[in-house]
Amino acid sequence: MSLRFIYGRAGCGKSTFCLDQIRRKIEKNTDSKLILLVPEQFSFQAEKDLLDSIGERALYKAEVLSFKRMSNKILDQVGGSAHKRMNDAGKNMLIYKVLDEASDKLKFFYKASKQQGFVDILSELITELKKYNVTPNVINKSLNKIEDLELKNKLEDISFIYEGFQGYLEPGYLDAEDELTILSRKLDESNYFNDAEIWIDEFTTFTPQQYGIIEKLLQKAKIVNISLNSDMLNGYNDVDNTDVFSITKVTEKKLLNIIERSGVGYEKPIDLNKETCPRFCDSKELRHIEKHFFSFPYKYYNLPVEKLRMYKALNTYDEVEKVARSIVSEIRDKDYRFKDIAVVCREIESYERIVSVIFKQYNIPFFLDKKRDVTDNPLVVLITSAFDIFIKNWSYESIFRYLKTGIVKIQREDIDLLENYVLAYGVRGFHWVNDEFWRFGSDKNKEMSVSDIEKLNKINEIKDMVREPLLKLQSSIKDDNSIFNTCSNLYEYLNEIKALDTIEEWSEEFSKAGDQEKSDEYGQITDIVIQVLDQMVEIMGSEKVRLDKFVTILNVGFEKYKMGLIPVSLDEVLVGDIGRVKSHEVKSLYIIGVNDGVFPGNSREEGILSDFDRNMLKDYGIELAPDTKTQAFEEQFLVYTSLSLSKEYITLTYPMADFEGKALRPSIIISRMKKLFPRLVEESDIVKVNHDNLEYIVSPQPTFNNLISTLRRNFEGEEIEKIWSEVYYWYNDKEQWKDKMSSVFKGLKYNNLVEKADEGKIKSLYTKPFNFDVSRIEKYAECPFAYYVQYGLKARDRKIYEFSAPDIGSFMHDVIDKFSDRVKEENLSFRELDIDWSKRAIDELVEEIIEEKNAILKSSAKYKYMAGRMKRIISKSIMVISEHIKRSSFDPIANELKFGLSHSDLKPIEISLPSGEKVTLQGRIDRVDGMGLDDKVYIRIIDYKTGNKDFSLSDVYYGLQLQLLVYLEAILENADKFIESNALPGAVLYFRIDDPIVKAKRGLEEKDIEKLVLKKLKMRGLLLADAKVVKEMDNGIDGYSLIIPARMNKDGSLGKSSAITLEQFDILREYVKETLVRLCDEMLSGNISISPIKKDKYTSCSYCKFSAICQFDSTVKGNKYENINKKTDEEALELIYKTVSDRLLIEAKGGNDDGRN
Repeated sequence: MSLRFIYGRAGCGKSTFCLDQIRRKIEKNTDSKLILLVPEQFSFQAEKDLLDSIGERALYKAEVLSFKRMSNKILDQVGGSAHKRMNDAGKNMLIYKVLDEASDKLKFFYKASKQQGFVDILSELITELKKYNVTPNVINKSLNKIEDLELKNKLEDISFIYEGFQGYLEPGYLDAEDELTILSRKLDESNYFNDAEIWIDEFTTFTPQQYGIIEKLLQKAKIVNISLNSDMLNGYNDVDNTDVFSITKVTEKKLLNIIERSGVGYEKPIDLNKETCPRFCDSKELRHIEKHFFSFPYKYYNLPVEKLRMYKALNTYDEVEKVARSIVSEIRDKDYRFKDIAVVCREIESYERIVSVIFKQYNIPFFLDKKRDVTDNPLVVLITSAFDIFIKNWSYESIFRYLKTGIVKIQREDIDLLENYVLAYGVRGFHWVNDEFWRFGSDKNKEMSVSDIEKLNKINEIKDMVREPLLKLQSSIKDDNSIFNTCSNLYEYLNEIKALDTIEEWSEEFSKAGDQEKSDEYGQITDIVIQVLDQMVEIMGSEKVRLDKFVTILNVGFEKYKMGLIPVSLDEVLVGDIGRVKSHEVKSLYIIGVNDGVFPGNSREEGILSDFDRNMLKDYGIELAPDTKTQAFEEQFLVYTSLSLSKEYITLTYPMADFEGKALRPSIIISRMKKLFPRLVEESDIVKVNHDNLEYIVSPQPTFNNLISTLRRNFEGEEIEKIWSEVYYWYNDKEQWKDKMSSVFKGLKYNNLVEKADEGKIKSLYTKPFNFDVSRIEKYAECPFAYYVQYGLKARDRKIYEFSAPDIGSFMHDVIDKFSDRVKEENLSFRELDIDWSKRAIDELVEEIIEEKNAILKSSAKYKYMAGRMKRIISKSIMVISEHIKRSSFDPIANELKFGLSHSDLKPIEISLPSGEKVTLQGRIDRVDGMGLDDKVYIRIIDYKTGNKDFSLSDVYYGLQLQLLVYLEAILENADKFIESNALPGAVLYFRIDDPIVKAKRGLEEKDIEKLVLKKLKMRGLLLADAKVVKEMDNGIDGYSLIIPARMNKDGSLGKSSAITLEQFDILREYVKETLVRLCDEMLSGNISISPIKKDKYTSCSYCKFSAICQFDSTVKGNKYENINKKTDEEALELIYKTVSDRLLIEAKGGNDDGRN
């Protein structure tokens, strides 16, 4: 019975020495059991190494154990395994149960106990306490000694929860962390390790539980050999924490204390440290890193550097693609196998997806050494979604999340048809449950077409297929159901819809397709689901809980469950976390993501117990896991072991930006390497100098991608190396690539320019006689192609049952229009509106319009709130309109006035195109005001807007803002229907419908606040530059007007205002007509060019719904924005005047012109 240390620095052959000793013992036919004890994650590799080293004799002469395997073996041998084992999922569910029952009794964690994720944190703490042999009793004994009130309350809560958890376990369950405690006791009853020879390898440190087991093994075994990664033994001396090997020296000291306490022998240690460790005999650079990376002052390596590589990448994608190219080169040029290569990083979650995508492109077989979450698996999603359907009253989200798992036997196109229907008509909870025939959107008073009937029948058929199994499950699950009954009913439901059969079929399909990893995942998921349900039943099967509580517990279980997979091939690149990689077969190691704060990592969060708490508990004799300071030293040791893993090559890579483009800095490892190796050349493609080299000619798909970019450069006139010509001919000669090559050349010639459409076909899209809405013509000016798709091809958004921004505008327009009608009907005036009467009228009108055509506003609390807010905005806007009219001599003549539409009040505006064809314009004018002065009537056009729109003569010049002036034209052309006198333009104005928030100092009177509101809602637009008329628009104007865009000088003349003369109004009207002619002519002659405008930061693509159709890309040749250079009012008027004058001059000479310069 003795202990022997086998020690040496990384790469000195400690594991090889252990295997050699086992081999020699086997060759001598020793009678002793030969045991190799390794960490659980290395057990598979250790068995493989043992077989490779010794051969088949190892199968019956030696045994690889981990502490977990040892526990299973001994408990099976001497008893203790009869307890039902609880996995991590069951453990979390049980902790949730304890918290749920006792949260109101907690002092420190009362609020935290309600938060998502707290169960996980508690689970980790209980695991830690058990590993360090800290029982609730141990905590309770320390409470009397602790004076710090916060720590005391915290520990009381922890002890209370811990005791509750243990209380549920003790009747017959076994927590995974309890197994080692029981093992330590049961070893006394076992003779399995009597006179055994044991080698403990690959451990850096041990938990108190493991130390206890080692102590028992020392008392039974002939000898226990323990390997230590260290430069020297430290004995009982104090450990220097700054020593990179401090962790193993602390382990050594603890083991020495055990043998001193136990009285077992201590054999002479075996020192494997040599000048050159075996692992690095073929690499001077790696030997130098192992020996001198942590040395200070630096010991420089002044020779050329070949076995250490460094790559600076633009981003993570570029980084991983570089690694993939390099791996392919190593396989091709160095006679490596994939299993000789490992790719590791500190945060595998950040890289797993991108590595999977790129390595598959490069045909690199790899094994991702990471346990998978199960919450995204379709079977788990199906289960949780099914319960969500019941809890959330058959919500759209839960139903279609459930259907889109693909497990329910309904065709995808049928699901899409049903989804579109549900979205369009806002089908909600009770509609699914009731046995009604869905006919939403159809008029009961009208006879439906055969196709409509068939479509409704199909939708109802699909609906019944969806709901019937779910209704059956729902009826079997009641709030007072026991967990056992709910789990049983769920299992029956899964069998009824053949969910488990579907998962099995998918697993087989993945296997046939060669995706063994996916096949294994789906092969395990059914067992995992059943295990989680079994654990729920075992823990709390007889309890009755509400369905939402049941689902919470179920989710806690699924969230904790991690699925482990094993390699599907012996020849794969290992991809994983740095801390999980075993060194034996790595010839070329890639460490990716070597960034500041990532590797070495920053200290982890302190968790429930802070560093202060841990140090205080240590003073009271309770030792727990290391604090964050000690973890920082452990991270340095991890850096050392990582840099010492490879036999031949190390490649360090780091990106300069993450997935989101956020800047990253290189790690201290990078800067230290550059100092140690002055001749190291860092590679980088951030500035891409030349891609024409063999490195980019690897496997078919990525090489093809590089060929495309090379051909594009050649297509643009750049010379390329001849080797790419050979690559081109290789692909062109391969039948399977010919279609792709053809597509490439089409793409190279592609310029995304739309040819002019056939004039006859274009005209057939629009009903004759041509009648256009002026607001739509403005959209044509913004982008002809978008107009063509929306109004020519009549492309539509997916219909969704919602109340969107356009609906809000229409609704408020309707209310204000009907309010104006009511004012007239009751012979009232806006000048004398009663506030209470107005509010009552608005309330009635809002309710009336909701009932007529906006029932959605009663469908949810959200929309009810929206309706209330719209009432407030309309009330405020009407009060402001009333105030405007009170302050003005202009009176409303008409509201919601139509021209050119069916049943219109006015005749349309008619324009003649150069082709001789006639086009009429239609529209709807919100309000027309008039004011008589000097035998003339001045007309004011008011357009209500819910957005913050301003008037711009520059936009008029570019054809982007024609509406107000067309409305003015319509009134002036039809003036005889309203007035007997001459009609002249007075103003065209936008009024903003809003209830603005105003910033005001305290103590302001109500009238001052009203002025601020008026200022916020001042009308924007264009006035007639006539001081008399302006004064009639704002009778109280003094300086700047509060209601119109004007300023009056003290002498009564018009100051700086948004105003033009009568002559300029005439020119403007003429220019608008010309612009309409030009735009309509372009539209009908087939101009559907992709020509979006760009005005300052705004582009017409910003909110365009058709970008996926046009695929406009300003980086593609031929795609460019029509830049709108903003003009001042003076510049715009000058250009408008010039355009009209030039046209009149041409006409006078008998020529023709198409409008704008």
